[in-house]
Amino acid sequence: MELSELRARLDVLDKQLLALFTERMGIAADVAAVKKRDGLALYQPDREQQILERVGAEAGELGGYARALFSTLMALSRSYQAHLGGAGDDIVRAFDSASVRDDFPRGGNVACQGVTGAFSEEACLGLMPDAHILFFKNFDAVFSAVESGLCAYGVLPAENSTHGTVSRVYDLMLEHRFSIVRSTKLKVSQSLLAPSGVGLRDIREVISHEQALGQCRAYLEKLGVTATAVENTAVAAKTVAESGRRDLAALSSARCAELYGLDVLAEDVQDESSNFTRFICIAPEMRIYPGANKLSFVCSLKHIPGALYSLISRIAALGLNLTKLESRPIPGRDFEFTFYFDIEADPSDPDVRALIGELETVTESFRFLGAYSEV
Repeated sequence: MELSELRARLDVLDKQLLALFTERMGIAADVAAVKKRDGLALYQPDREQQILERVGAEAGELGGYARALFSTLMALSRSYQAHLGGAGDDIVRAFDSASVRDDFPRGGNVACQGVTGAFSEEACLGLMPDAHILFFKNFDAVFSAVESGLCAYGVLPAENSTHGTVSRVYDLMLEHRFSIVRSTKLKVSQSLLAPSGVGLRDIREVISHEQALGQCRAYLEKLGVTATAVENTAVAAKTVAESGRRDLAALSSARCAELYGLDVLAEDVQDESSNFTRFICIAPEMRIYPGANKLSFVCSLKHIPGALYSLISRIAALGLNLTKLESRPIPGRDFEFTFYFDIEADPSDPDVRALIGELETVTESFRFLGAYSEV
């Protein structure tokens, strides 16, 4: 049989499947109405497990595929039932009230971690050239400054292309109320800085933020020095300048050498030349500026087989690009995790809005973190 003939047969079957799918979703809507009338929960795991076991057995060697298919079908039925019940209405209203026509602001009080010369400061000025920056000792204080209203915005590093996620920032996202309103990627060049007259052979210890130390691991191992983590790359440079030590150096930006009167012993010492850090800009409340094309949310899932797959399949079904999936352990619950998602999506798309609204019904906990653009 020719390929064209086989494809023609598949087209016929697909048409039949689509008709059956439409009929099934119609019955799912009727089931939802009966459950609502009788006060029953939409999600009934025992019933779904019975169906999966039955179709797996009846499909023989295709049992695994059949279970995957029917698991997706039932997940779609639950989402449709939730939609009919009004799921997503709140997020639609929130999106509408948060959407503004104004351009992203050029200034305001902005919280950053560290001191003058920090990469967060550089990222902040790239986003808001007229920003009035207030520096704080740690990431927790930056979140608190925004949450309390002390600062209108905060700029925080989220991940690095070489050393990965800034774990502390992601952990703090669960502890504070905020919304991501923009993000940016900054090319990061690490330099080795030391007091005037100090040579490479004199260095015994190098200090910097743990991310910078990780980005330059191979270089530091080659130097054979002790690596010590401090709060920030700019703090490291300031510490070296004030320490009086002749065996101490910092990994920081070349700009910090000028700011703190240090010499640049070596430039671009990061292990990868293409070294970027992604920074997020947060605000106390959700604001969606023109051009927003990225969504972030955090959720925990029922600790059952297929829970994560079911969620990802819903994202894939809309043709959306999942750009980040990060898991963090839930304290006190062995090997259970909170998941952070970044997806490329238009927050004005009705299908996207419906998806976000429905996720609240299929997750154990759900929190929307923001709709924004990345520059």
